[in-house]
Amino acid sequence: MVNRLAGGRHASLRVATRGSALARAQADAVATWLGTTADVRVEPVVVETAGDRRLDAQIWELGARGVFVKEVEAAVLDGRADFAVHSAKDLPSSDEVPELVIAAFPRRGDPRDALVGSTLEGLPVGGLVGTGSVRRRSQLAWHRPDLTFGGLRGNIDSRLEKLAGFDAIVVAAAALRRLGRVPDRCEVLEPTTMVPQVGQGALAVQCRADDDATRQLLAGIDDRATRSAVETERAWLREIGGGCDRPVGAHATIDGHGRISLVAVLATGDGRIVLRHSDSGSDPTELGRRSARFLLDRAGGATLIEELAPA
Repeated sequence: MVNRLAGGRHASLRVATRGSALARAQADAVATWLGTTADVRVEPVVVETAGDRRLDAQIWELGARGVFVKEVEAAVLDGRADFAVHSAKDLPSSDEVPELVIAAFPRRGDPRDALVGSTLEGLPVGGLVGTGSVRRRSQLAWHRPDLTFGGLRGNIDSRLEKLAGFDAIVVAAAALRRLGRVPDRCEVLEPTTMVPQVGQGALAVQCRADDDATRQLLAGIDDRATRSAVETERAWLREIGGGCDRPVGAHATIDGHGRISLVAVLATGDGRIVLRHSDSGSDPTELGRRSARFLLDRAGGATLIEELAPA
């Protein structure tokens, strides 16, 4: 429930967030924006998720979608919190909770991936790269078939600590920036080299669909261009199907006239086959679906997905 001051001005809201340093930094950023736009004080409600508890398994091995969001959503649904802040890439693109709504996509951070410890060209032959993402593995293997890979999980600082066991590791550039981490050796990979994960670099601020007061406040930090881009990517992923367990990625950008450009990738886990497609349009849902159908129906993606399906 939203607490109010006399005269109707909002005094405080409670935000559900994971407890990692990155999640807290993201929630704090949203709190700062709300304080600036609506004079709102935000109190954290820290929630542990299944993904936080299962650090022994790689993301794609956890199976269930939304392993970083279900418990956070539950805190909003049962009234412990008024809204939640998620990394948009963690939110499933399908099976959305009807009682909840993404009330704001604040201005997007850096959507790109960062190779820490070396440049892509500078990696030695047969170099070992740490990543828990099949999307990252497949695209790196496409560019460098000689590379080998090892699993990597944990928060950003623990991943950076594990760099000594690899020639390089891959993390989200936005995570480094939000935590103020500046590695000595780091190459930010352009989407032409590594298509990002759907929603990467963006935050999704979620609240109850029937909470009009909170929705109105959160609307003040919604960024139209970010919403159009992320909704395009999510529409693409919804049509493709899958998530962190598949080597897929999509990245949308918006020009000054509101036109959307989308680049998407569907690959095999070993990088032997990488299907890319670029398209543009004005409607996020239509563009996302059209691009996905091209890859599935005309580029052989449907057969590729059948081959990727577990036996």
